[in-house]
Amino acid sequence: QVQLVESGGGLVQAGGSLRLSCAASGRTFSRYYMGWFRQAPGKEREFVAGISRSGGTAYSDSVKGRFTISRDNAKNTVYLLMNSLKPEDTAVYYCAANEALGSVVRGTTNYWGQGTQVTVSS
Repeated sequence: QVQLVESGGGLVQAGGSLRLSCAASGRTFSRYYMGWFRQAPGKEREFVAGISRSGGTAYSDSVKGRFTISRDNAKNTVYLLMNSLKPEDTAVYYCAANEALGSVVRGTTNYWGQGTQVTVSS
């Protein structure tokens, strides 16, 4: 099993940047596919970005070119650097993990963090 703890959320003006972190417990972090999801009020949770065990990345169209996902296996941490933030990026951001790629991409994994709030003001 793995436990996930997000940090780095906050309030930022449109056009600004934030970096989210997700720290994972356990000694097998490098075996996990990792992902970031977000959920805005009244909306379904949606995939934002994912990173494979070897560092391959994928992004939703809404964040491509603005967000960057990365991982540091020595620190058991995955990051989400968010640039050029827009009010529509306002949401609770969740970290997800699983040893199966599909479980992360589809959001069907059982391993989630508690979420961190990101608010972008116009």
